[in-house]
Amino acid sequence: MRLRYDIEVFFRSCFSLVLGTSLLSFILQDAWAIENKGCRDAASSRICNKTLEGIDLVYDLHFDEAEKLFQELVSESPDRPAGYFYMAMVTWSKMVAGFWTPQIVSEYRMRIERTIQVARARVKNKAADSYDYLYLGGALGFMGRYEMMKGKWLSSFLLAKKAMTALKTCHKMDPNNKDVLLGIGTYDYYTARFSGVLKFLSYLLLHKGDRNEGLRKLHLAAQEAVYSATESKSLLLHIYLFSEQDCTNALPLARELSRRYNHDPTYKLFEGVACIRLGFEADYAETVAYMGARAQEASSRNEALIWRRRELYLESTNCLFNGRYTEARSKLNEILSLSDPENDPAMIAWPVVKIGMTYDLEGDRNEAGKYYLRILKMQNGSGAQFMAEKCLEDPPVAKEPIIGY
Repeated sequence: MRLRYDIEVFFRSCFSLVLGTSLLSFILQDAWAIENKGCRDAASSRICNKTLEGIDLVYDLHFDEAEKLFQELVSESPDRPAGYFYMAMVTWSKMVAGFWTPQIVSEYRMRIERTIQVARARVKNKAADSYDYLYLGGALGFMGRYEMMKGKWLSSFLLAKKAMTALKTCHKMDPNNKDVLLGIGTYDYYTARFSGVLKFLSYLLLHKGDRNEGLRKLHLAAQEAVYSATESKSLLLHIYLFSEQDCTNALPLARELSRRYNHDPTYKLFEGVACIRLGFEADYAETVAYMGARAQEASSRNEALIWRRRELYLESTNCLFNGRYTEARSKLNEILSLSDPENDPAMIAWPVVKIGMTYDLEGDRNEAGKYYLRILKMQNGSGAQFMAEKCLEDPPVAKEPIIGY
């Protein structure tokens, strides 16, 4: 099961391959087309502003507004994969936020399949440029993620191989493109972390991993990429917080992202987790106070409760890391008493997983299993089903990084 979890983390990260990199490609492709129409500067600026606005809306959880912008991009360039990819990005971001309904998952699959179809049509017609390969690589990574969700591991690897081929083609065609380093760096890092059979398969079917090279490329993308810098920072934050256990590097990334995207409490939550693990008690208390203030100052009850639930969730995480399991359960049950399945489903599934962890950490394996199984029976597991499966097979131990999820 630990191997399955490693694959899940790998393909969860594969989405990040071109979350930002495709933004550059869309702008440059359309700028080229517009230049031929004699209105290069104004049109390029318009496309740039629209694209940047859309991606920022996604990061800040304004999905409906982002959807509207990206649908306009599809209408303007229906024969190019960019707009379709962005539409898929919106759907995936909803899933990351906890909306794992059958309808959303189905929409995710349809949109990513459409992106692949459009990109492949350009390749087949010999019309593809480097950016079409960038979109194709990202979309194939998406599809590999979908196959992985269904437990089709070999299919996932084969799709990932095709994705990597497309990304390398993109890089060969345009070696000065720093944005593509997000994708290649992701593969470098995660394939290097595999062991045993997975390491053999990744070397045979995908790419020979290199942890240090992967981190180097991701840092370079975070510093110099035009449109994938933010996603590179977000990925590095997850790597340092949960894989490398290097919270000294994770904390400044969390603080930067939480300041920029302050409508999404996730980065502020991770900032608090990094403070807990570093033993920065004053900074942790300041983070909790900030979340409480956001709840008090919110313009709507829904927004207030979103922040209040994360405040409690962070406090429960602090209790877990410090061995106060009864107190952690109390806070997690308070979150469940404030549940809102329509607007905040993640704060149903994840608190249930955390309750299971409290029992595991106390040594009560039977009681813990009841909560993990409860997640697997939910129609919307909000992504927590993967953690529940891992914990059923391999219980968490004290101070383990996954406690901070």
